[in-house]
Amino acid sequence: MSVSLSEIKPNVAKALMLAKRELPSFVYEAVQLEGINFTLPEIQTLLDGVTVGGRKLSDQQIAVNQGDAWRKLFADISAGAFELSTQYVCTLHRIAGKEEALDWGRFRSGGVTISGTEYMPPEAASLGKQFERLIEKYSKIPDVYDKSIHVFLDMARNQFFYDVNKRMGRFMMNGVLLSAGYPAINVPFKRQQEFNQLMIEFYESNNQIPMNNFLRSCLDARIITIMCE
Repeated sequence: MSVSLSEIKPNVAKALMLAKRELPSFVYEAVQLEGINFTLPEIQTLLDGVTVGGRKLSDQQIAVNQGDAWRKLFADISAGAFELSTQYVCTLHRIAGKEEALDWGRFRSGGVTISGTEYMPPEAASLGKQFERLIEKYSKIPDVYDKSIHVFLDMARNQFFYDVNKRMGRFMMNGVLLSAGYPAINVPFKRQQEFNQLMIEFYESNNQIPMNNFLRSCLDARIITIMCE
């Protein structure tokens, strides 16, 4: 990256404007990471409210949910209504997990596993306390990117919901960044293998540093340059 993150001039309006322009890309990369192989033009069509022929309706629902959740996030940040809270994250999950998760809009009530790792997420009864600990730790982290990445990783490791956990973590991570006037992080599908391997290692170790470095490297240098102007 040719410019340093420390050179960014925080600007909520500019960060939001740039993120809104990238909405199709955000949704495209997210569904690709979930193994749903829409093209970018197909995603743009779905975001315009038109169904795509020859594609599973359930896959289309996932893509539409992503777009709706991003738009909710953008609107709430513009209105100063975004917050890191149990109520807010459940409200956003109600949109992002609609018709996909076993239960959407509230924390899971039973156990889950994570494919590829022996690590077991905490029991459902402890999730409220786990989210309180997340917020407490978050409040003590000075750097905005460290804060936001901590939110994503902690949400992914705790698996607060039956499904849509990593996507929810990325929504909240980017909500933290955009509401502070910093550009969003978009994980590209072409780096899926690296992302998956580092996540498995993180689940086992709870060491955030490798994933923190990876996510920072996913920032779009073009957007960083514009934010530094």
